[in-house]
Amino acid sequence: MSENQKPIVVVGSINIDLVVTALRIPVAGETLQGDGFQQHFGGKGANQAIAAARLGYPVQMIGRIGTDAAGAEVRESLRAEGVEVDAVETVEGSSGIAAITVSRTGENAIVVVPGANAHVTPEYLDKHENLIRDGGIVLAQLEIPIPTIVRLAAMCHRHRIPFVLDPAPAQPLPAEVLSATTWFTPNETEAQFFAATLFPDAKTADPERMAEAFLHSGVRSVVLKLGARGVLMAGGGSYPTLIPGMKIDAVDTTAAGDAFNGAFATALMRGMEPDEAARFACAAAAISVTRHGAQPSMPTNEEVLQLLRDIA
Repeated sequence: MSENQKPIVVVGSINIDLVVTALRIPVAGETLQGDGFQQHFGGKGANQAIAAARLGYPVQMIGRIGTDAAGAEVRESLRAEGVEVDAVETVEGSSGIAAITVSRTGENAIVVVPGANAHVTPEYLDKHENLIRDGGIVLAQLEIPIPTIVRLAAMCHRHRIPFVLDPAPAQPLPAEVLSATTWFTPNETEAQFFAATLFPDAKTADPERMAEAFLHSGVRSVVLKLGARGVLMAGGGSYPTLIPGMKIDAVDTTAAGDAFNGAFATALMRGMEPDEAARFACAAAAISVTRHGAQPSMPTNEEVLQLLRDIA
């Protein structure tokens, strides 16, 4: 892949992940003794940027960090991974924080405090519109303000840049965002939220029906992430297609969706057809759940290709 090709542009959150492992995720009011503690760099935006960069593709990151020590560290970590960080600027205050509890079965529960991510405003995005205009594909998530997502969707539409939206954490979205979205990539929980929000009378959790509902809402294509079962793809005039997941022993599912999105965008930019790109991304996500942490779990290009060869 030539470095002269248009980069992937990621607009999103940059966090510090505080990860506790325990036998299981506690219920409300319960105190458990944990097994261990780790601190990693995270944030859905930064995770997806590093997922793509580690696969060897050029990435530009647009986001904000705090004036705390963690902010400088996370910027340097992004740079060390090959992510361009000229549009990662500092704002007074703390960087974003995510408190993550991971069970022994790999399930997780996450609480996010936005910090500097709340300052990724529409005006800040306007300042870096040239990066959007010159990008090959744009990735975004919902850990930055919704008005910024609205502005970003409009920019992508205006400049005819494919827009991949990971609607997490799930929250209501204006119709103009959905209609400007090229690839809508919820997991099942998020999909059920949006299906209920968009079509409250359609009481169904069937993935195909949910995908059809999203297409009716205006998005051009849907990639519904179904965990270990794989992904359901719909749109572009084609019938919904299931891309099976890979059988793997999961130890930590944190950021599996981010690994998928970064790899999916990378594969599309390398010229793969959507079904092939989704299979490549499923392999990247499968590898990620065999490792602890968000960014530390992201695989290299050779690791993904090796897994695909192994299961062929």
